[in-house]
Amino acid sequence: MSGGWHTIESDAGVFTYLLDNLGVKDVQFEELLSLDPDALAQLHPVYGVIFLFKFPTDTPYRAGDKPLDGTYDHDASERLFFATQTIQNACGTQALLSVLLNKTSEQENEDLRIDVGETLRNFQEFTMMLPAEFRGEALSNSELIRDVHNSFARSSPFVDETERPGAEPEDAFHFIAYTPVQGTLYELDGLQPAPISHGPCSQADFPARVMEVLQRRIARYDAAEIRFNLLAMVRDLRIRAREIGDMELLAREERKRKDWQFENALRRHNFVGFINEVLQGVVAAKIKEGGDAAVEQWVEDGKKKLEKRIAEHRKKGTAGGGGEDVDMEG
Repeated sequence: MSGGWHTIESDAGVFTYLLDNLGVKDVQFEELLSLDPDALAQLHPVYGVIFLFKFPTDTPYRAGDKPLDGTYDHDASERLFFATQTIQNACGTQALLSVLLNKTSEQENEDLRIDVGETLRNFQEFTMMLPAEFRGEALSNSELIRDVHNSFARSSPFVDETERPGAEPEDAFHFIAYTPVQGTLYELDGLQPAPISHGPCSQADFPARVMEVLQRRIARYDAAEIRFNLLAMVRDLRIRAREIGDMELLAREERKRKDWQFENALRRHNFVGFINEVLQGVVAAKIKEGGDAAVEQWVEDGKKKLEKRIAEHRKKGTAGGGGEDVDMEG
């Protein structure tokens, strides 16, 4: 059961403003279109990455009492923020917190320490006294965090109340986090019994080390599977632009923020009624111009344009490994 948590899109703008609305200061997300370590290193300082993948419902998720890669570090749960996932659809926000709440320690150097704000600071102080499964329950029951999460849920214009016996189940997707903590690269996945250690890792080594782990993970999938998404949690790029006096970068980042705000506003609206009115108006105008033949020609022209756009989109997705947005349902 989702318990009132809705799916949100895997989008840097969604995650960045989700952070803002939770009270986090000077942090943003950037989407990575390749597994090139240099692309990640250029975003320094990098707090961690969040990886979206198709949940392997038809293959083992772990090898008996061991993960498929790395080793379980059960003791790490006492010093890291790690929470068992206890509810569906919350995995995106849970992965976000898995990076965020492991970057608040005074042991971190100043570049890597995040001001998470009073709300999340209080949540962290309360939950760190609990075992991982109760931390997950505390997150699931946090009305404030859930309300912020749900404020970015995409509007569902249609409700399908029909049951389709024998229909193929839809693919499921899941978000997990990777972050270096106290000299170790950790994989933080609420569906696993403990944090997974991938060995020693300094902050400088993180881009190369995490990309090695991700490449091994992706290699376990069929070569035709390209539905992966990788988001990096980094310091607000506008801060760097001001520090180095790069006004072009600053202007670009400010425009990006405005675009993100507009897109997030659109996600909250149901445009079915508006689209219906537009279509009725266009059809009426086409009938007036040339009757049913004009309408049919308009529909055919539209199909051809759509097919062309789909072909171009697929070609870009194959080249960049990104593709379309995927809902975070894990």
